[in-house]
Amino acid sequence: MSAPPPYPGKGQEAGQPYPAQPPPQGGYGQPYGAPPPAAYPAQPYGQPGGHPYGQPGQPGYPQQQGQTTVVVAQPAVTVVQQFRESPVHTRCPHCQAEVVTATQFETGTFTWIICLVLCIVGCDLGCCFIPFCVDGCKDVTHSCPNCKTVISRYNRM
Repeated sequence: MSAPPPYPGKGQEAGQPYPAQPPPQGGYGQPYGAPPPAAYPAQPYGQPGGHPYGQPGQPGYPQQQGQTTVVVAQPAVTVVQQFRESPVHTRCPHCQAEVVTATQFETGTFTWIICLVLCIVGCDLGCCFIPFCVDGCKDVTHSCPNCKTVISRYNRM
């Protein structure tokens, strides 16, 4: 079987082969073996003639626009402290001192409800009084160690 006939291109007659392909090129459009073009100017920017666009004030030099400083205002973050069982680092609203609160456990509504439930269930021979010995059933009072005023109270019910 014979090869298909070549198609005519621009400026070619029918039946003439295509011209030979150009030799392969190296990187940057240079032939193989040629050194690559310089990536940076020969002189640094601070030296005369070193800037690729010339010197400031000359034609073709990119003029700097007025610099603008953008200030982004972010909302203040308020930390909501949770006064629970453990002491909390806070500022006392009375004496304005940075303190770690002193905690005190006190009998509250939750303690009495647990005692009543244990008594109804059948723990009436003294076992119903166990919640009065467990700090996990009591309310917590946070106070300032400097001025002794109550800062917060955590009620379980």
